This record gives sequence, C-alpha cells and structure tokens, in this order.
Amino acid sequence: MMPAEKTMPAENESVTVPSTTAPSDPSRTEAPPGSEPTGLDAAGLDLAVRTWYTDTRAAVCTLAGDLDIETLEPARSALDGLVEQHPPLLVVDLAGVDFCDSSGLNLLLQTRMAAVSADVEFRLAAPSVTVQRLLELTCADTVFSLHPTVGAALAVPR
Repeated sequence: MMPAEKTMPAENESVTVPSTTAPSDPSRTEAPPGSEPTGLDAAGLDLAVRTWYTDTRAAVCTLAGDLDIETLEPARSALDGLVEQHPPLLVVDLAGVDFCDSSGLNLLLQTRMAAVSADVEFRLAAPSVTVQRLLELTCADTVFSLHPTVGAALAVPR
C-alpha cells in the first residue's frame, strides 16, 4: 500500500487551523489581523504558524508541527514578513516542532542572515529535542542565539 500523497495549496492559499494557546507572558499583546495560525494539507495539520507581539514591539513566531520541504512556505512567508517589519527582536518558538529537515534548518539560517542585515535581533526559543539534536549535529547551535523558553529569549537584553 502506498502512503497518502500530500497536496500543496495553491500559491498564496493558506488553511486556517485552530488557535493554539500562546505562552503565558504578561508583556504579550494580541496578534494583529492576518497573523492567525495557518497550516498545510487536507489530511491533517503539518505546520501551524502563529505570530504575536510584545508591548516592546518584539515579534514572536511560534511554529508547531513538521518544518520540512513540504510545509515550509507558511513559515517562510511569516518569517520574511516579520523581518521586513524590522521589530527590535524576532524570537522563533520551536517547542512544537516535531520534525525539521535540512530545508527547515536552511530557512532558519536564511532568516537569521536576513535579520542581521536588517538590524533585527534574532533568537530561537525552546527547541524540541529533535530540533536541538539537528542543531547540534550540524553545529548550527553555535550560530544561533538559543534560549530554553520564549520568556528567556525575550528577557535577554539586546
């Protein structure tokens, strides 16, 4: 029996998925319109992307699910858009990422480089065990500013 084939949405099409609870953070502000979680595939959730802002204008992008070649576009779109907004700080919450392949790692590296070019502080927060292992195996853990929680990433002075 062949595995079910995943389908990609049409260009610029996204599927709204149920909202997830954002981390409890008193400095959190509501996500702006258009930052609702989005995901791919008709069979189930592959990747959810949610962005929100703190009262200090820091942007947080929470990813949940698989970050791979087939689910990359919602994350790329969100991260590119956030860098273009030039927040003082961009934190990517990886606690919910169950799987990350080389394309997902490349996206994080490209976003880091774009953030540096735009003078945006870039930090990764709460990498799952799987993502932490990938970062260690590729030595990318020496390139990123890694933090155990979103709160810790937000608390470090710029």
